[in-house]
Amino acid sequence: MAKKKILIVDDNEDVFRGLRILLRAHDYIAVLATDAVTAISQAIKETPDLILLDLGIPAGDGYLVMERLANIESLASIPVVVFTARDEENNKERCLEAGAKAFFQKPVDPADLLSSICEILGGPNRLQPSIF
Repeated sequence: MAKKKILIVDDNEDVFRGLRILLRAHDYIAVLATDAVTAISQAIKETPDLILLDLGIPAGDGYLVMERLANIESLASIPVVVFTARDEENNKERCLEAGAKAFFQKPVDPADLLSSICEILGGPNRLQPSIF
């Protein structure tokens, strides 16, 4: 079975590195985009199985990315999981209304994030002890 590909959209390289290590340890392929424009081009190029999206990114924001994805037929069905430092009270409902499948506030618990990813992608919950 082919490994699932996850596009991580975050402008913090340390966050990307940590998530990439975590995802690779659980047999996912991780690719990066550091801003809204690159997120859309990477989604078109890579056709990921899921997108992990930070709201606070350059060249737009996560809401812009979700809007653009929804308007591109070939990308509209890619599930989006939002993870952000922005407050949950003002953003969770808006993200879910925009089509996000899940919302996490940073710092994200790795086990919760992986559980959500497994649930969304329909794979077995194959969590292993966290490396964090």
